[in-house]
Amino acid sequence: MIKKVFLSIFLLGSVAFAQEIHWAKDFHSGIKEAMKQHKPILFVFSRHSCKYCVLLEKTTFQDEKVIKALNRDFISIISYTDDGDYVPRELWRPGTPTLWFLKENGEPMFQPVVGALPAQDFLQALAIVKTEFDKQKKK
Repeated sequence: MIKKVFLSIFLLGSVAFAQEIHWAKDFHSGIKEAMKQHKPILFVFSRHSCKYCVLLEKTTFQDEKVIKALNRDFISIISYTDDGDYVPRELWRPGTPTLWFLKENGEPMFQPVVGALPAQDFLQALAIVKTEFDKQKKK
């Protein structure tokens, strides 16, 4: 009986943990991890005081399919301008949220997407980026 209770608690804890995006500690550690794992990067340039940034985080970034795809196929990095987080000069944009898809070395793959995307549109973007990244890796 006690084993079942502990197993249930462990499984519930594992499920809860799996339902969050695994954000890199900061930009530089995210780049190192992407190079180590040979994965593309989602880099989000954000602000806590931006209503569309908050919307993106409370909707799209809470979607189970988005979380699963990001944790499986990408290294995710978020930098908040109002926290003074590091943002490379070439990735800085005046609008937030700004979503960049980067190669594992931090170079942009595409022009950024500015604004909050619904989960379904974001998933389509992730699929396109992953396909393109895999094609470039094979070259």
